[in-house]
Amino acid sequence: MTTLIAPCGLDCAQCEAYLLTQADDQPGKEALLVKWRVEFNAPEMTIEDITCDGCLAASGLVGGYCRMCEIRACALGKSLATCAECQDYACEKLEKFWETAQPAKDNLETLRKSM
Repeated sequence: MTTLIAPCGLDCAQCEAYLLTQADDQPGKEALLVKWRVEFNAPEMTIEDITCDGCLAASGLVGGYCRMCEIRACALGKSLATCAECQDYACEKLEKFWETAQPAKDNLETLRKSM
C-alpha cells in the first residue's frame, strides 16, 4: 500500500480527491464535489478545490483547505516534510487537529518511532 503522509499526518494517498486527480477521473471528481459540498457544508467549493497532487506536491495542485492549512504552512516554513520531524512536535495546532483526526496522529507517531 502506497502512503503519502502530509505534514499533519493525514495520508494523501488515501484521499478521494488525490486518488481521483491521479486517475484523471473528471466524472469522479464531479461526483466527489457534489458529495463534499454537502458533507463539508461548502456550496462554494469548486472542482479546483478537489484537484490535488498531495500536500507537498511540487506541481502546485493542492486541494482547497490544504492551501490555507496552518499546520502545512508551519511545516513548509520549517522545511519539514511532516510534523514528526519537528522539535515542537505535538504543538497546540496538532493537538487540536488530532481531536478529529486520530489516524493522522497515529501516522506521525509511527514516523517518529522510525526516526
